[in-house]
Amino acid sequence: MTKKLDNQTGEFDQNIINEIVLWKVNRYAEIDLETLKSINNIDPPLNQLDKKKTTEILRRLLDKTNKGIQLPMASTILKFKNRHVYQIIDQRVYRVLYKDKTLKLPVSVDAQIELYLKYLEDLHIACHQLQIPFEESDRILYEVDKRINKEISLENYGSKAK
Repeated sequence: MTKKLDNQTGEFDQNIINEIVLWKVNRYAEIDLETLKSINNIDPPLNQLDKKKTTEILRRLLDKTNKGIQLPMASTILKFKNRHVYQIIDQRVYRVLYKDKTLKLPVSVDAQIELYLKYLEDLHIACHQLQIPFEESDRILYEVDKRINKEISLENYGSKAK
């Protein structure tokens, strides 16, 4: 990324600004072409979770060759590809869904994939019980947690709640 930005000539656009910001905060993720192809094979109209395809895509995304991608980022990529099937796994949503349990990511990729698939299943159940749309559930439950757990700090967030 540094080399690309160093060689940048011409006018800046929003994409260049985004890349600079991502470079600065060290959160730029590079994905190989085969992984991009597998992500693009997710049909947006698809409304049903294909566990086999999802497992294959997550295995590619979570491969160490794709720097900067862990399960929360992988789930974010999937959510923006197809929000009818995928949602973001997040500390806040996780502790609402699992009654104050803390999201701990397993070390093994297979265990992370299993965790995410179970999370999606449990999220569907919760959406049905709470009568909220699955497509918006990560955002809705995120806001719920901010409201009901505002005094409880999260791991890896810069400062503690006051």
